[in-house]
Amino acid sequence: MDEKEQFGEGQAARRSFLGCLGTAVVGGAAAVAASAMLSNETRAAAVDAPPVPAIPGYDWSKHHWAFGVDATKCIGCLRCVEACKAENEVAPDAHHFRTWVERYVYLEGEDSARVDSQADPVNIEASGSEGKYRFANRYKDAKVDKAFFVPKLCNHCTHPACVQVCPTGATFKTDDGVVVIDHTYCIGCQYCVQACPYGARFFNEALKVTEKCTWCYHRITKGLLPACVEVCPVGARIFGDRNDKQSPISEFIKNNRVEVLKPETGNAPNVFYVGIDKEVS
Repeated sequence: MDEKEQFGEGQAARRSFLGCLGTAVVGGAAAVAASAMLSNETRAAAVDAPPVPAIPGYDWSKHHWAFGVDATKCIGCLRCVEACKAENEVAPDAHHFRTWVERYVYLEGEDSARVDSQADPVNIEASGSEGKYRFANRYKDAKVDKAFFVPKLCNHCTHPACVQVCPTGATFKTDDGVVVIDHTYCIGCQYCVQACPYGARFFNEALKVTEKCTWCYHRITKGLLPACVEVCPVGARIFGDRNDKQSPISEFIKNNRVEVLKPETGNAPNVFYVGIDKEVS
């Protein structure tokens, strides 16, 4: 019995998708065009298909992945952003990111933070190119009371709103806790973009599909770290398996008073922060 006979065509498509997740953005154009013409019956089958396809040599049932961010360490160097762009072949401009970094600056006499990111026009001008990223030194002559950087990315929620609104099953949650997108089934409706309370998704105009951080699923299922974690020079990004009580993320959560973004939404994020304040959302 071949793969399609055993698991069904929808499951086989997802198996193929996860096998080449690292290059799906580049290689998925033809699949995206075809997905727009899928019959209602095929789309229904996609929604009903088991949410977790098999990956050779990887047992998703043995893992519970999670991510940590230590904002007290982040220096805003943006190497994480550059590494993510290169690893996942994200559009090389200043407006599309799977992960990004925000700067929060409190000036003396002001109660609210001034917030900017690498996509801010002033920062783009300072970098000299939309393909390079830096924070402009715009506060060099100001009296700064407090300032810090906050890396952001998809929160891979326990109860992800994006999965609930996807009409085709293209966005789904794996048993190891990662939320991914199967571009074979994405029809570009952007419901998930609207549903995400964290602004972690964007629409790829060229391929007509939604993109977001996958925690470099093609890497972590091979025992590697996400690209952004691997390149961070100060250890501000932490990743690991919560099923392993000695893993970096388990130690991070155990030893710090962590919090998540927008807990009131009920999404139950799996990205845990230290060093942020109430204005970070």
